[in-house]
Formats: sequence, C-alpha cells, structure tokens
Amino acid sequence: MHNHITADTGHQAADSRPLDADKRRAQEQWEANPCGAHIAKELPFGTREYFDAIEDYRYNSYAPWMKQLIGFDRYKGKRLLEVGCGTGTDSLQFARGGVVFTAVDLTPRSIEIARKRFEVYNQQGKFILSDAENLNFPDESFDVVYSFGVIHHTPNTERAATEIHRVLKRGGKAIVMVYHRSSLYYWGGIILKRGLLRGELLKASPDELMSRYVEHTETGGRPLVKAYTRNEVRKMFSMFSACKVEVNQLTRQELGVLGRLMPENMFQWLARNFGWNVIITATK
Repeated sequence: MHNHITADTGHQAADSRPLDADKRRAQEQWEANPCGAHIAKELPFGTREYFDAIEDYRYNSYAPWMKQLIGFDRYKGKRLLEVGCGTGTDSLQFARGGVVFTAVDLTPRSIEIARKRFEVYNQQGKFILSDAENLNFPDESFDVVYSFGVIHHTPNTERAATEIHRVLKRGGKAIVMVYHRSSLYYWGGIILKRGLLRGELLKASPDELMSRYVEHTETGGRPLVKAYTRNEVRKMFSMFSACKVEVNQLTRQELGVLGRLMPENMFQWLARNFGWNVIITATK
C-alpha cells in the first residue's frame, strides 16, 4: 500500500491506522473491481473515451435522476470533501461545477484512477488515502461533504456519519447515499429470488447474501454491505439540525416484462418509494 497519496494541487499524508478485516475486504474489492470500470473494459484504460463511457452509463442509463437531485453545479467556490471517490465520476462533476475539491478513499487504486481522470479533463483536486471513520481534517473544514454509496461498507457507519458532521462547517451540507432496506431490490432480488426461491437463506444470512451479490465483482470479492430504512438513517443523522431523506434508483430492466409495460408515472412512484438508494441531505 502507498504510504502517501497526493494530487498535483497539494500534499497530505495518508492515515496510517491498520485496517480491520472488513475494511481490508472493501479495499480488496475495489482494488480488483474499480467502481464502474466494467462498463468501459473494452476501451483503453485512462483515455477520455474510457472515462466518458463510465460517465455516460452512470447518468444516462443507470441513474438518470442523479444530476438533478445531487446538483453537482450548485456549489461553486465551496470547499467540498468527497468521502469515497471511487474512480472519480461524481468527483469530476463537482470539479466542473467550480468547487475547491478534496477526496478521500480507502483504496489506492481508486485514488490512482480518480487522479488520472482529473488529469485527462484538466481539473484540479486533492486526493488522499484515508478511512471514512477517521477523517484526517480539523473540525469545520468543509462547506459540503458528499458520500455516495460508501459508508454502508464501513464497519461503524454511525461513526462515519459523525465524522462527516464534525468536519462540516456550521450551516454546511452533507449529501450521503446508503442502500435502502425497504427496497424492491432488497426484498425481491436478495431475499425472495436469492434467499427463498434459490434456497440460499438455508445456508447464509441476509447480510451474507448482500455481501455476495450486491457489488459488481469479477474476482469473487465479498465486501461488507449494509442497508437502512428511512427511519434508521434519520436516527443516524439526528445530530444535524435538518435532515431530508429521499429514495430513488430503479431500472425498468429490474422489473422484467412489467418494467417494459409500466406507465412512466407508476415507474417513477415505485422508484421514489422502493428504490435501492436512500439519499440524505442534511444541514449542520
């Protein structure tokens, strides 16, 4: 593992704490299976075409609701921290929107790819190898903290939420996504399809099934994966002065034939009530 990860715009030492087993598994998962990289595996790594393909899939095919809900262009001039940048797809959108950008990630490979992405698109940012539960920044360092699909992979998710609160300035905003336990994917794809119809709950717990099937893997990685109800995330973020909770993320393909036939307004209702993502927008 690298001891120091820097970007062209700055230098900061990585957190040197030893990783526990769950964090090592998460690190190994995204070292071998970088987030979104399977979409562009036929393209030359690190080229504009490679990164464009990942970006196009994320915002036009997989989650077309994201740009409007997240509002990547609403924070010009703000100091923004991304906790868990992955391969830098969302990072790039914030940088294009004019933020003063810093990111942390547990995985050296993710840091490497995200830095390369910023170089390709001539954007500025600082990237640091670090742990979401132990952010190496002073209190009230950032105007915005963003973390999409990350803190549900760390053992102490509540501590990660507390760290996000700590490093935010008073009045600052946190935008965080975790997986939704009251979702069609959890109950239909994991519990019913995998667990009951295929009999896997006879040999494994729901948590083990989540670890086995949720994240894309070509190497058999099994990172820790958790999911939360709306009430659970409201409790987790109760230290904030205000907390808005929204749900989204569903594709018509997940619904099979029904998905192809369903009217758009019904499909959107399902996505906003039983989608796979819970998005928390909280103000300190």
